[in-house]
Amino acid sequence: MLRTRLIVGASLIAALAALGWLDHRAALPGAWLMPGLVVFTLLATRELLALFAAKGLAPVAAVVYAGNLLIVLSPWAAREVVGVELAGASARASGAAELTLGALAVAVALVLLAEMARYQGPGRIVENLGTAAFALVYLGLMLSFAVRLRLEWGIGALASLVVVVKMGDTGAYFCGKAFGRHRMSPRLSPSKTLEGAVGAVVFSALASWAVFQWLVPVATNPGQVAKGSGSALPSLGYGVLLGLVGMVGDLAESLLKRDAACKDSSSWIPGLGGVLDMLDSILLAAPVAFACWRFGWIG
Repeated sequence: MLRTRLIVGASLIAALAALGWLDHRAALPGAWLMPGLVVFTLLATRELLALFAAKGLAPVAAVVYAGNLLIVLSPWAAREVVGVELAGASARASGAAELTLGALAVAVALVLLAEMARYQGPGRIVENLGTAAFALVYLGLMLSFAVRLRLEWGIGALASLVVVVKMGDTGAYFCGKAFGRHRMSPRLSPSKTLEGAVGAVVFSALASWAVFQWLVPVATNPGQVAKGSGSALPSLGYGVLLGLVGMVGDLAESLLKRDAACKDSSSWIPGLGGVLDMLDSILLAAPVAFACWRFGWIG
């Protein structure tokens, strides 16, 4: 299992790094990464709907798929379509936020219309509406923050999210295996330990320092200067914060899987589970990373 996990993990890292490099050099931001994100969004939505189905919940799947795609693609549309008519980065950022919120509102409205169209009598309408709305926020809205990191600050900002959070996952796994004695949340995830949590924070902090020392200064958009290149404190703090939030994201998905009596969200990725298993820690960390960049706490 460990050998498979390492081989698959290394292959995914190499593929993502190659796509990131190509996307960084592309004339159209997102040209290489957005198609992959669309596929990941659809697969993760499928897995989330399967978890709902295990509990007897059945929101209108087609609307959830379409809504998540609409939300995830909205920041890109704001930049490449609406953004053409907006002057300056501030206006484009405002346009991206407004279009994303608009996309979320449209998606929720479509969910309501879909439930109205199939209504036959009293049933689980409220539960289905709630699960659909949750799916739109948990997947679509959260991933839209990762898209905005790429579009507004460049590939370095996106890398600061993905590398830091996934290194935290790596630290949690190996430190938990080597030193784990005290369970962190036995009911949600019996395999997670406090020692693994410490490893996650340490790995995230060190990864963040390295990213802001070497990657961000050369990968962010022209004119951007990484504060972490001058002082270690902002980058270390960013790493600790994302490491902690990433663990919460991991436990959040464990909550969904535990309630559905599933070990993994699927078996798409050998040794790692499903797409949702791979994204879980990134989902909640994405808006936190975005806030750090937006308010100038880092980057």
